[in-house]
Amino acid sequence: MFRYNVRGENIEVTPAIREYAEKKVGKLERYFTDVPDATAHVNLKVYSEKTAKVEVTIPLPYIVLRAEETSPDLYASIDLVVDKLERQIRKFKTKINRKSREGADIPVPTTEVEEEVNELDVVRTKRLSLKPMDSEEAVLQMNMLGHSFFIFEDSETNGTSIVYRRKDGKYGLIETN
Repeated sequence: MFRYNVRGENIEVTPAIREYAEKKVGKLERYFTDVPDATAHVNLKVYSEKTAKVEVTIPLPYIVLRAEETSPDLYASIDLVVDKLERQIRKFKTKINRKSREGADIPVPTTEVEEEVNELDVVRTKRLSLKPMDSEEAVLQMNMLGHSFFIFEDSETNGTSIVYRRKDGKYGLIETN
């Protein structure tokens, strides 16, 4: 069962908004047979140009679901972000099913995020638990998170590696010694 952390920036989170967000994000639970105790972090932002941005992050044991959407309507943004998360889950489950038919185990890292400000202007720190995976799985994780690079432990070399999206749209791999 998901727990919810619904926050608003430049908007008061009314009971109606909270209920709508929890109801929509809660529909994602049906994709998991054993839903762990996870917290769905929902950030609602309203900008001066009258647009609403919704960010949802759900850290699960084997995947971090994250999506964001911006539109003129807050409720539409919530709907769009849930649709995007559903596509991510379906894509991930398809990948798992394909890999399981091939006999491969798919470990996926979890991410802990700490936000802090210090004298070096580091505004965000991420601590990663690197788990072994191949470069194909790392590219999948990178795309699901919407990032341009992803750090992982290479299951073949046991070394730390990085996949990244190149300007030409293809992917690169950096292997460490």
